[in-house]
Amino acid sequence: MKLSFLSRIKKAADSRWFKILVDYLLITVGVILTAIALDAFLIPGRIASGGVSGLATIVYHVTGIPVGATMLAVNIPLIIAALVVIGPSFGARTVYGSILVSIAVEALRPVVPVLTQDLMLSSVYGGALAGLGMGLAFRHGGSTGGTDLAAGLINKFTHLSVGKSLLIIDFVVVSLAGVVFSAELALYALISIFATSKVIDLVQEGFSYAKTAIIISSQPDAVASAILTRMGRGVTGIKGVGKYSGMDREVLMCVVSRREITQLKNLVKELDKDAFMTITDTYEVLGEGFSE
Repeated sequence: MKLSFLSRIKKAADSRWFKILVDYLLITVGVILTAIALDAFLIPGRIASGGVSGLATIVYHVTGIPVGATMLAVNIPLIIAALVVIGPSFGARTVYGSILVSIAVEALRPVVPVLTQDLMLSSVYGGALAGLGMGLAFRHGGSTGGTDLAAGLINKFTHLSVGKSLLIIDFVVVSLAGVVFSAELALYALISIFATSKVIDLVQEGFSYAKTAIIISSQPDAVASAILTRMGRGVTGIKGVGKYSGMDREVLMCVVSRREITQLKNLVKELDKDAFMTITDTYEVLGEGFSE
């Protein structure tokens, strides 16, 4: 009976609809975090950190029109244009996130306190919290819309990549903030954009908790055997050719945890002091000995 109940839970967790539900739930959480970042830090500090929210922040402080209303007024035409030009391929989750963030900014504004008057704290914490929210939405297939859709449209009609289009849009918004507010606030907006982009990358890629080592040694069998037996880590041998010498070489690849990297370097040096080794950060490892 217990086994049957657990199997039903596992079956439900593996179902497509359950995964979609979880995705939408986490997109909602991401959107709410983004809205809190705007209400608690960025809007009160007049930090127009690019995109539609930055443009809406400028409009709010100049005209008094609510930020959510401006975001909605910009996002809806962009969604319609994207449907006509790009087609529905950009996804229902982007539409959901775009509309929800506009509503959430205004809905949460009366209950979210302004946490600091310090512009540096506002730009760093506001940017980081917005990055956390946007990264969470991106990771689950969603988006807060706005500039993503605009960049897609620019890409459709020009030779500019989506990445360059996003950069241009953010540059225009920050430049406008510099004209309307001050050059100093534009510089704070750049700090916020940097914090947002770094946290988005961190949420999507994760912390660097492992290292990948590439080892070229004249004693590949001895090194591989020592890693297998003394460290308990797997090693993959890849056939290679030294282009300078023209000789066949075996290249070893090994993934270890951060705390094991010193042990690996000492082991390789012990067996072959002339070995060539490169070590790089690894953000996600799937398989035996690491995450499933």
